[in-house]
Amino acid sequence: MTGKLYGVGLGPGDPELVTVKAARLISEADVVAFHSARHGRSVAKTIAAPYFRDGQIMEQLVYPVTTEDTDDYQGEIDSFYEEAAAKLAAHLDAGRTVVVLAAGDPFFYGSYMHMHKRLQDRYEWEVVPGVTSVSGASAVLGTPLVERDEVLTILPGTLPPAELASRLADTDCAAILKLGRTFGNVRSALEASGRLDGAWYVERATTGRQKMSPLADVDPGEVPYFSLALLPSRSKPAKPRGEVVVIGLGPGDRAWLTPEARQELEAADELVGYSTYLDRVPARPGQKKHSSHNQVESERAAFALDLARKGARVAVISSGDPGVFAMATAVLEVAAETGDVPVRVLPGVTAANAVAAKAGAPLGHDYAVISLSDRLKPWDVIAERLEATAKADLVIAIYNPASKARTHQVADMRDLLLRHRAPETPVVVGRDVGGLEEEIRVLTLGTLDPTTIDMRCLLIIGSSQTVVTPEGVVFTPRRYPTS
Repeated sequence: MTGKLYGVGLGPGDPELVTVKAARLISEADVVAFHSARHGRSVAKTIAAPYFRDGQIMEQLVYPVTTEDTDDYQGEIDSFYEEAAAKLAAHLDAGRTVVVLAAGDPFFYGSYMHMHKRLQDRYEWEVVPGVTSVSGASAVLGTPLVERDEVLTILPGTLPPAELASRLADTDCAAILKLGRTFGNVRSALEASGRLDGAWYVERATTGRQKMSPLADVDPGEVPYFSLALLPSRSKPAKPRGEVVVIGLGPGDRAWLTPEARQELEAADELVGYSTYLDRVPARPGQKKHSSHNQVESERAAFALDLARKGARVAVISSGDPGVFAMATAVLEVAAETGDVPVRVLPGVTAANAVAAKAGAPLGHDYAVISLSDRLKPWDVIAERLEATAKADLVIAIYNPASKARTHQVADMRDLLLRHRAPETPVVVGRDVGGLEEEIRVLTLGTLDPTTIDMRCLLIIGSSQTVVTPEGVVFTPRRYPTS
């Protein structure tokens, strides 16, 4: 008994847009087949990966050529399809169930159709539809494709520019696929038909790398194949939905950057931040960096939000964790004034946690976090908080201890704490942790020399219970004495 052939649509890119039926068939299949270019990467395989199970046969169907490297593309590609169909037929003849993965919908410019035409008369088959890239693009733009009596035309970008222009001029709404190297001709056709101003560009819709912008603003040299041009309903002009993501880079070492933060940095159109931190982020082609100095947080936040209002995906960069004396609050404060731009905050490894880990575990019990910077709050408030935490016998992580303009704070802090803490109280000084000049020093509160502390330092002041071992490891026990 022969097996059954399934052409399974996976949707435009987000694995959660795979239908329930498609997910079930993928997980149940004996053989999962997918197309790829010669580099071996497969968009379809990546989308479907969450639904694979152990023991399945993976049949990779590698395209042998592109239109650029042969004079007989159609002949060679037809031979490839024959060979690929023969591979699938061998599995079907052996009684195996074969699922052929297709990004988007199998019958919407999909590779599966070439297998279907060659195998449909010999084997039982079923095609499972998927969300198309056109629907995905419309969804992320947040605008209808068509309304009422409007007509939607689907066009391949491979048509001659004159024919594209003619068809665009004669329709209400349109989607143009197969961009990449055809983008220049598509843009020319939109301009010739008088439709350029209403056209939108959407790249990798619904994925972590999606981009969208007015098509007229797109650099032709940076357009991948997985993109499309959209002329949506004229009755409701498209409004791009940008967003701001505030990202913590961690203290310095790129190994401390979380996978989620790395993905969002890659997906962003615009990177905004203090120049020192922004320089730590390698920009991918097509990204724009906007740097500024470290005392314009509100202005930086407003600039990032304005970029998002124009449809950009904006990453605002912070060192450490963006919610700890960093940019998250500044962005959220400005965003709350209008409430029209979504803002997400991604956590990062804090400087306090990084210094603590290098020293041992000095933050193992209750602790407070205090900034000595009096640029945004008066010194009297800082002193009150230091005294309260000292009286409460809390370990204290000290941020922003000193700068060129602030020279008295560390000495004043030390003297204030010595009223409540013994001179032998352990102090950890971490400087440039995660950077090239990393230094960890363990000393005592009584011997703390303010002249050795600068803005690149973070201090951890121990409690009465904090221990320093003979090896120099610092920790604060989780048990507290009851008497």
